Amino acid sequence: MRINRVILSVALVVVALVVQVSVLARLQLPGAVPDLVLLTVLGLALVYGHLGGAFVGFGAGLLSDLAPPADHAAGRYALVLCLVGYAAGLAKPDHGRLRSATGPMVVVVCAAIGSTLLYAGVGALVGDTAARHVGLSNLLFTAAVYDLLLAPFTVPLIMAIARRAENDPLADASSGTGAGKGGGIAAGWLSGGTGLSIGNQRGGLRVKAARNRAARAGRIKGVKRL
Repeated sequence: MRINRVILSVALVVVALVVQVSVLARLQLPGAVPDLVLLTVLGLALVYGHLGGAFVGFGAGLLSDLAPPADHAAGRYALVLCLVGYAAGLAKPDHGRLRSATGPMVVVVCAAIGSTLLYAGVGALVGDTAARHVGLSNLLFTAAVYDLLLAPFTVPLIMAIARRAENDPLADASSGTGAGKGGGIAAGWLSGGTGLSIGNQRGGLRVKAARNRAARAGRIKGVKRL
């Protein structure tokens, strides 16, 4: 991943984790807890793709495993979010832009259910039967509902922030990806980012050149008359 992606991902995940631990985990809602870290991973994966989503998911899950009051083995949630981030990245829309809200909402529901099942499955392998005592069906239903209610306020915002960082001409130009790409970015920045039009610039240059030729012709005629 590029350095700007890493910095942005770390910042968003840390903020989501702080809100998760300090606010959402203390709401004492029935069943599961709204998973803001999961939604952050989904939003970034829908922009960065499957590989970026896997890296972000692993890092976010590892931070969640180590953040207090974690009561499970380190690496358990990292594995879950790594797989979820990879799968969500496969559903990345064209150019990271959403055409409708249906696709991301389906991704959120599938991720909420899938992450709960994976977490419970990994826990069963290591001898953790907490999900069985709470009720797996109740956890699946509440996790899907809570994340679906929270998703419209988080996933589009995270995707917009990630897209804005991806389309930053200064960041892309300094990444050293080649002269051709830099020229395309510069042209896009001039035509889109500053509100100028390349066609209008060319037309202005033609008008200026015509004026220069007319002025030169006038000076030549004046010299001949003298």
